[in-house]
Amino acid sequence: MNITGLCCFLLFLALVAAISIYNTRKMRLNTTTAYFLGNRSLGFWMVGFSLFLTNMSCNTLIGENEFVYTNDMSVMGWGMSSVLAMLIVAEFFLPVYLKMGAITTPDFLGQRFGPRLKKIVSLFFLASYVVSLIPTVLYGSAVALNGLFHVDEVLGISYFAAIWLLVIVVGIVGCCYTVLGGFKAITISDLVQGAALLIGGILLLVFGLRYLGQGSVLQGIETILASKKEHLNAIGRPHDPIPFGTLFTGMFLINLYYWGMEQYIMQQALAARSLSQGQKGISLACLGKLLAPLFLNVPGLIAVHVYPHLNNTATVFPKLVGDVLPPAITGFIAAVVFGAAISTFNAGLNSSGTLFIMNLYKQWRQRAGDRELVKAARIFQIAITVVAMCFSPFISHFSGGFYYYIQKMSSFFSVPVFTVMIVGFCTKRVSERTATTGLLFFITTYMLSQLVFDLPIHYLHVLGILFVATVGLMLLIARYKPMATPYIPKDTAMVELKPWRNRHWFFALLLALMAGAFVLFSKAGIAQ
Repeated sequence: MNITGLCCFLLFLALVAAISIYNTRKMRLNTTTAYFLGNRSLGFWMVGFSLFLTNMSCNTLIGENEFVYTNDMSVMGWGMSSVLAMLIVAEFFLPVYLKMGAITTPDFLGQRFGPRLKKIVSLFFLASYVVSLIPTVLYGSAVALNGLFHVDEVLGISYFAAIWLLVIVVGIVGCCYTVLGGFKAITISDLVQGAALLIGGILLLVFGLRYLGQGSVLQGIETILASKKEHLNAIGRPHDPIPFGTLFTGMFLINLYYWGMEQYIMQQALAARSLSQGQKGISLACLGKLLAPLFLNVPGLIAVHVYPHLNNTATVFPKLVGDVLPPAITGFIAAVVFGAAISTFNAGLNSSGTLFIMNLYKQWRQRAGDRELVKAARIFQIAITVVAMCFSPFISHFSGGFYYYIQKMSSFFSVPVFTVMIVGFCTKRVSERTATTGLLFFITTYMLSQLVFDLPIHYLHVLGILFVATVGLMLLIARYKPMATPYIPKDTAMVELKPWRNRHWFFALLLALMAGAFVLFSKAGIAQ
């Protein structure tokens, strides 16, 4: 990238920062509600774009395009099938959280089962963020930025040293943003960055197809459709890395957990000023997920034809951006990629602070005021950043692919927690002891299945089987040792709970578009 691209990169980042500072200049961050939830004041535009961009990190930009390049479009199943999960969350999960005035998703476990399980799950969440989420976000952003700016070549250092340097830069910038700006500043920047990401995705698609078609977009499309059509198929075969059947087992469970129980995702919806705004925001994020293949998957398809052989397949996305776009647009895309990294990083940091302070520290320091809690949150977030910066560069040594690493690591935490929470949603007599037993049973058996025994079953199918087994175990125990008093939900809502009246029509349209995307990228569509 030349000086023009670098200037565009810096100018766009400065613009986003200026907009965030201007819109939060009068907001005081001296209360936990203001610092963690932006005073529960988000409209649907902020909720939708914040959800969309928090999910759209460098991990997915790099990982999914790498997967398409090395395999096929079956990785699209993660994003497309999440539309159904998100609509279920909007219809059933979000009203429960808002009715009880939850700040964190484990708050539900505390009210439903008791404080011990709430603390255990909060610790699981924090461990997941430290081991999986925050380090992978830093690593993914470093890989993307090095591919765009060629830091290793410019500075004459090794690739590993360049990754480490960029991890430190992103970590420091993101930490300052979170600690100084709070949740509201994050969501405002997400609104701008989300719109820019959609524009950038369209520009990359147009210029990429022109580059492939030697000046003609139509010729580029014809090239993709004419050869190497196995990469166009989103219907994974039984022995592929992502078989299509997993959409209905473990993948569906992970998506439900991710969009309905993952703290750093749900925190965006919990900050909505009403249930209606939250449901509209989730629907807007669903629309973004339907458009996401434009920059998550199609660049990988273009790269299949442009680069027949790549030694480091994780560089597919940044290499294509650097080769096909004019310098000014390359700088713009680099800024969007950087913003996506910062958005997810900030969400992870903010949620880590929320979980630690509200579910652990506050229980220990029961007399602590808001000022002390906010100060402790900032110190904790800085500590988490330092730990993640030390660990994340070593992800490059993981064998099996970057995106595969992300999904495999998250599975150890996600579905076990989801199982306990869904039983809590659907039953009234399962006790805290039974729920804890189910959680430990799931985690232990899943770890054995992945680390000790070599099972001839895809890990997503294993998750589905263990989900059914764990639910059955918990219901069996509850039958003989139920709670003495059935659970009765409490209404402590802090926002308007009237649902979005026209949501079902929009939900049906979104589901139809989701199904159409799978048909398009299949042997019944363009992959025939």
